[in-house]
Amino acid sequence: MNDSNKKALLFHGGWDGHEPESFSTLLAEKLAAHGIQTDRRDDLKILDEAEALKGYDVIIPFWTMGELSKERTENLLAAVANGTGLAGIHGGMGDAFRGNIDYQWVVGGQFLGHPHVGPYTVTICDPEHEITQALPQKIEYDSEQYYMMIDPDVHPLAETTYELQGRQVRMPVAWVRQWEKGRVFYSALGHVTREYQENTAACELAIRGIRWAANTL
Repeated sequence: MNDSNKKALLFHGGWDGHEPESFSTLLAEKLAAHGIQTDRRDDLKILDEAEALKGYDVIIPFWTMGELSKERTENLLAAVANGTGLAGIHGGMGDAFRGNIDYQWVVGGQFLGHPHVGPYTVTICDPEHEITQALPQKIEYDSEQYYMMIDPDVHPLAETTYELQGRQVRMPVAWVRQWEKGRVFYSALGHVTREYQENTAACELAIRGIRWAANTL
């Protein structure tokens, strides 16, 4: 499907280790292939414009750590409640604005750590969802395996088995949720752009998730 006339906002910054500018470029190029125009910003000033935010089909945060003021938080979350999608990946969305509980509640989870860095398997746990139907059942990944605090209200799409302190736990890797009128998507995959260039399934999961949040998939 070509999602022409759809518009995304992607604001990038924060910790440089997640390659925010490079990821911003990569995601915008992938979305452009589906006809989605991406408005890219390298600061947070757009979040001062409450009405402008509601004009986007999806907002993509890529801002590891950092801080978000009360007013900017309220503007962002009001746009989601009004029907603008929220979608993102890895620390750019799941470790953005640490300590901002209102933001974390809408996202549905928050990064806690990555005790394991290396190969691991991601399993699609809802293969019937619109986002995952075209994806392989298992994705072999080699990077930071995120351990996250999860809202039990999210709907997991993919998960991994985390082995920690002699225990095994099922850890969601990607999920969706509804926040009032807005759709929310998150994937923990995507530490650096090279991973998406080498692992097409992980990249496709993110792009399909963003398009779903924009209500265009």
